Amino acid sequence: MIETYNNQRKHIVLLISLAVGMFGFAYALVPLYQVFCEVTGLNGKTSGRARDVSTIYQNQVIASDREVTIQFLANVNNGMPWEFRPATHQLRVRLGELNTTDFYARNRAAQAVTGQAVPSVSPGFAAEYLHKVECFCFSQQQLEAGEDRHMPLRFYIGDDLPEEIHTLTLSYTLFKVPTVRASTLVSNRS
Repeated sequence: MIETYNNQRKHIVLLISLAVGMFGFAYALVPLYQVFCEVTGLNGKTSGRARDVSTIYQNQVIASDREVTIQFLANVNNGMPWEFRPATHQLRVRLGELNTTDFYARNRAAQAVTGQAVPSVSPGFAAEYLHKVECFCFSQQQLEAGEDRHMPLRFYIGDDLPEEIHTLTLSYTLFKVPTVRASTLVSNRS
């Protein structure tokens, strides 16, 4: 009888430990995934920082003769009432050359909506060679009801892009940014 009680106790402790371990693993999964992506170069995350155009010319980056194709994709996440698309779906660009294109967005909702674009580059390891000088993805964008806007993107592709890459795809997914009510802010400060 005592042996059965001890076995049950061991199983309960084991199950509780397993549950706590699973919770801890789930909690750590997002930071672990980010580290994994940085180490392996997978997922094609681009830098969230703007490049300074003056440093391009100070370092005398000269456009090379090599050209690559860059494709642009735009996706809208569920619940986002915007129309969102690239003005140009594909460009042929020279490495090191500053390029400009834009994306079109229109709010189809009856009220103002704020959105945030999240970029991704394919192939993933090419993300480090795509340098954005100006991008609507650096900040949240708010459009009033029915408002539309052309949002610029200025970029260059580093001249050290590996030779085996001939095509890059820059994809943006647009997410709705939740609105925070003033009454929520006041109650949270109390």
